[in-house]
Amino acid sequence: MSTAPSRTVPRPGLTLALLAFAQFMTAIDFDIVFVALPEIGRDLGFSEQSLQTVVSAYTVVLGGFLLLGGRAADRLGARRMFVAGLVVFGLSSLVAGLASGPTVLVLARAVQGLGAALLTPSTLKLVTAHFAEGPARNKALAVWGAAGATGAAVGALGGGVLTSLLGWEWVFFVNVPLMAIALAATPTLLSRDHTTSSGGFDLPGAVLATAGFTLVVLGLVSGPEIGWLTPRGVGALVLGLVLVGLFVLVESRTRDPLVPLRLFRNRNVVAATAVIFVFMGTVGTQYYLFTTYLQTVLGYSPLTAGFAFLPLSICSLLASMTLVPLLLGRLGIRSTLVIGMTGVTASLVVLALGMSVGGSYWAALPGVLLWGTSAGLAFPPLFVSVSTGVAPEQQGVASALASTSQYLGSAVGLAALVAVASAGLEPDATPDAVVAGLRLAGWVAAAVTLVGVGLAAAILRPSRTAPQQQATSA
Repeated sequence: MSTAPSRTVPRPGLTLALLAFAQFMTAIDFDIVFVALPEIGRDLGFSEQSLQTVVSAYTVVLGGFLLLGGRAADRLGARRMFVAGLVVFGLSSLVAGLASGPTVLVLARAVQGLGAALLTPSTLKLVTAHFAEGPARNKALAVWGAAGATGAAVGALGGGVLTSLLGWEWVFFVNVPLMAIALAATPTLLSRDHTTSSGGFDLPGAVLATAGFTLVVLGLVSGPEIGWLTPRGVGALVLGLVLVGLFVLVESRTRDPLVPLRLFRNRNVVAATAVIFVFMGTVGTQYYLFTTYLQTVLGYSPLTAGFAFLPLSICSLLASMTLVPLLLGRLGIRSTLVIGMTGVTASLVVLALGMSVGGSYWAALPGVLLWGTSAGLAFPPLFVSVSTGVAPEQQGVASALASTSQYLGSAVGLAALVAVASAGLEPDATPDAVVAGLRLAGWVAAAVTLVGVGLAAAILRPSRTAPQQQATSA
């Protein structure tokens, strides 16, 4: 399948800035809350066991509703869903900042996840709609990917600054004016939705997919500590997998399915979905593991630990903005992704070697710099791949598949690697034992990432981006 010519973009730079900004805000909202959690717990009366729900409520709903959000972008229009996502995200952020008790905050975070589930696939679909397949789209997706890749690291820094200077409420309040600015810019910068598809919405598939993936993510993030499954969590996970299986069965027999199974005939979609799962399961988890090293072993404050991620953000941004368009044009998607993922594998090894009791941040810095550069190089080609050769009316659901794999990979990786790092540790474990666990998790993450390199090399099509494909430049 091939895409139709994309629209002429009168102000491509501003249009891309708006779409990248939306992606940045949904990405940043994962880690911006981590630093504020202790203060939130004290002010609102969360127990130690229930405090994790502030994070998991967002993750569970986002992961569960992505496919529905992607198909809604295809059926109802990407700009409509983009606007709806901005409104839901902004209003729920306001409620979260005003929350006076645990229940209101957790519910507001869940609604934030719904807003992000509408925003994420519609944003990517709008990128593919406004920038034609080829050099223009590659450059646009590099910028979009840079926004997502740096969001998590900037979130840790921003959360520390806002919480220290203004209080935990501002990690939520800051979203409100930013979403308002994005809403005001939308009518001017984004083209109106074309006539949407006339087919049905596949309500049974939507219900099964949403319930199934919500339960899967809930099962993976449940437990008194991040990464540990409880019996209730195992039950949710098993039931979720059963519903996902039923969803696949329904899709195979539905005339107009939520997720057309023929999408999986596209090797790039299959490869990108699989490699994104691996990538986020290892690289995404490193934020948590490295933060643990900085605060537990080196004794950094939350604010100082946030600043420690600044070089990572800078390297990731520079690699995505400068190296990705260059390498995609010269080497193609597969080679660029393999180089980036190989660099990520090496960075995990170097980072593990740089961790030690009595060590310093400077010993780990080479691994941090390689991590940021390699992740910034690997992330955008994954989304270039998943949008290549996909019909315009299926771009929303294709991007939702990739994003669902992204968040499921994060949940699985966090559960698995934190379990590896914590295996056998007592509550009063010595710094030597903590470092040994973190290093072991680093070795495991490197080995799994190497599997991702093999998947990318084996499945992705080796075709280059045709140099004659030109479109509006970003």
